[in-house]
Amino acid sequence: MTTEKDYIEDEAQQEQMTDNSVEKQEEKSDKTKKRKASKKKVKLKKESKEDKMKREIEELNEKNEHIHDDYLRLFSEFDNFRKRKNKEIADLYITAGEKIVLSILPIIDDFERAIQHAGDSDEAQAHREGMDLIYNKFLNILKQNGVQEIEAKGELFDTDFHEAITHFPAPSNDLKGKVVDVTEKGYTMGDKVIRYAKVVVGD
Repeated sequence: MTTEKDYIEDEAQQEQMTDNSVEKQEEKSDKTKKRKASKKKVKLKKESKEDKMKREIEELNEKNEHIHDDYLRLFSEFDNFRKRKNKEIADLYITAGEKIVLSILPIIDDFERAIQHAGDSDEAQAHREGMDLIYNKFLNILKQNGVQEIEAKGELFDTDFHEAITHFPAPSNDLKGKVVDVTEKGYTMGDKVIRYAKVVVGD
């Protein structure tokens, strides 16, 4: 026969079982929450690593572009420097050659005057042939170095190539404004006038 005491004990036991069940459920729920939180944390860590890698890749790309720009700038500067140096060296050679040629030109003038005033005797003819030979060698050396005589006599007076030392009445109308006589030949070296032709201009 169930007594009141037994009934109270049964209710207490059921309450304890219920409490245990609730505790177990709560514990299970806590474990589930912790597991989910742990998974979320791992996921966040993974995302942060990916973001970090993306940032590093972007930084490397920017650095690469910067290095590439620096390389192109330095290459351009070096190429300009090389061209400038080559031009300076070429100009130096031309200037040095020009000085040598200018020192030879008076000798050419002397040869031309000597040949022009050589006599007609046999002995003078032999001297003339020798002078012609040396004179032609000088002219060949000048031609090999790009030196050309400026055409002057009979040409229109041109201040780019001629230097008028005096004016003279033109023997004919077609010689007005033209070179009537040349007192000293002019020469060009390449595209540059190294000595202007000294001329007499017809009026």
